[in-house]
Amino acid sequence: MTRTTTRRRASVALAGVAALALALTGCVTVNTGGSGGGMGGMGDGMDDLPAGVNRADAMFAMMMIPHHEQAVEMSELMLGRDDIDAEIVDLAEQIIAAQAPEIELMEGWLDDWGVPSMGGAMGDGHGGHGDGGPGGMMSDDDLDAIAEAQGDEAELLYLEGMIEHHEGAIDMAQDVLDDGESTEVAELAETIITTQQDEIDDMRDLIAARS
Repeated sequence: MTRTTTRRRASVALAGVAALALALTGCVTVNTGGSGGGMGGMGDGMDDLPAGVNRADAMFAMMMIPHHEQAVEMSELMLGRDDIDAEIVDLAEQIIAAQAPEIELMEGWLDDWGVPSMGGAMGDGHGGHGDGGPGGMMSDDDLDAIAEAQGDEAELLYLEGMIEHHEGAIDMAQDVLDDGESTEVAELAETIITTQQDEIDDMRDLIAARS
């Protein structure tokens, strides 16, 4: 997947995570008609899920795929640069190594369940460019700021942004542990909570060492 495609899916996710979260809790009705805005078709396949999988499981995968994709993109911005400390590069590589296989795993689940990924379900619309977004998602402007910053500034923007991003993922994982049915999804959610909390602790230590 190219960076342009990843950026587009992340932008789409920024606009859609909040709506999906509301649908997950039953606060809104998801439009499955496929017309009028980018939300059409988002609920495709939700009424015919296999045994042991419910709507919360499917929406978790739909939301977490672009969320992980953005974490990978953020981390790639730290690689191949002479102005980034080795410990930050190691962290970025660790995040990519953990989350890229999880993306493939969740995409496989959605294929098996007959549910589209968020990118395909929501079209090619773009999200906003505010100060962060639901689920800890970053805007295109946030990503550009990391890419354009140098040295210590780039490292700090990355660490602070990734902490918020990880906190959003942990919230999403806890939600599916509360509401989901799939044992496979629950196992992944528990892994995300443990792994990303450890990384948050490491990132906070890295920030403190730079103060």
